[in-house]
Amino acid sequence: MLSKKLKVAGAVLSLAMLGTACGGSNNDEAAEDGAAATTAATSEFAALKGTIKMDGSSTVAPVMKVAAEDFQDATKKGVTVTVGVSGTGGGFEKFCKGETDISNASRPIKTSTDPAKPGEKENCEKAGVSYIEMQVANDGLSVIVNPKNSFAQCLTIAELKKIWAPDGAVANWKDVRAGFPDKPIKRFGAGTDSGTFDYFTEAVNGKSGSITKDYNPSEDDNVTITGVGGDEGAIGFLGLSYALENTSKVKPTQIDGGKGCIAPSSATVQDGTYSPLGRPLFIYVSKKAYERAEVKGFVKYYFANIDRIVKEALFVPMNTTQLTKAQDAVKAAG
Repeated sequence: MLSKKLKVAGAVLSLAMLGTACGGSNNDEAAEDGAAATTAATSEFAALKGTIKMDGSSTVAPVMKVAAEDFQDATKKGVTVTVGVSGTGGGFEKFCKGETDISNASRPIKTSTDPAKPGEKENCEKAGVSYIEMQVANDGLSVIVNPKNSFAQCLTIAELKKIWAPDGAVANWKDVRAGFPDKPIKRFGAGTDSGTFDYFTEAVNGKSGSITKDYNPSEDDNVTITGVGGDEGAIGFLGLSYALENTSKVKPTQIDGGKGCIAPSSATVQDGTYSPLGRPLFIYVSKKAYERAEVKGFVKYYFANIDRIVKEALFVPMNTTQLTKAQDAVKAAG
């Protein structure tokens, strides 16, 4: 299967060939303008050198990987950007120890009012790691079932709670709703270090980390895709982009959050109707790292190309208010 970047490159090449075949001064001028713009964009970052270390959310990773690859090209490979996927919690742990420059997160950084149990924010403060929080995109959590599942077209939050509750998880679909078949349930989902795990458990069970022990957790979303795609009675949860990329293997269900059945999509996430499983995605940039030209350049490059990057990675663009807030955070950081 071709990667998204190869597909995009192929589409650009096809359009270029079409323009050449058609001829005409307008096409030539457009091509010259496009080439000039690309050269200018590349030359702005071409002199940058160094390494940028990112880690954190597996959900945020795809959009950051697209940004990293494109930025490396813009710097003519002068800057190397690594993108780890140890989960939001694992990413913050490394970030607050000063091991990474940027932490990818599918939820805001956690804070605590209990001195005996400091949160992520307190751990960073104790270590002297100050940061800039920036929203970079929107995403939705998708509940997926096997493509042969013809009955779970729409599930309510109450039904999801039946399936995933820590003390009352049902073992069979017939116990979820009257009329559902007598079929054992097999569960897959994000691992406990993932922001996806935190967000899903809080939205469905009312408490972050509250979930049945009878499920197969993994920090690798491909494990969830494979598990649900291989069992007709399976159900799983993961980021929307992974579900949209794998519709031949799994089927996203509609969710009724109290206002009727809503399908997960870019439009329903951005307009807030896909509730409560829509969410913002963030990066946290170390202020110390931001003093380096290559880190500041990466952030500038990302927000200058945000619409293209987000769409290429199959995420949901920010609305005007969200984008303005993120840009203000960048400006405030210098």
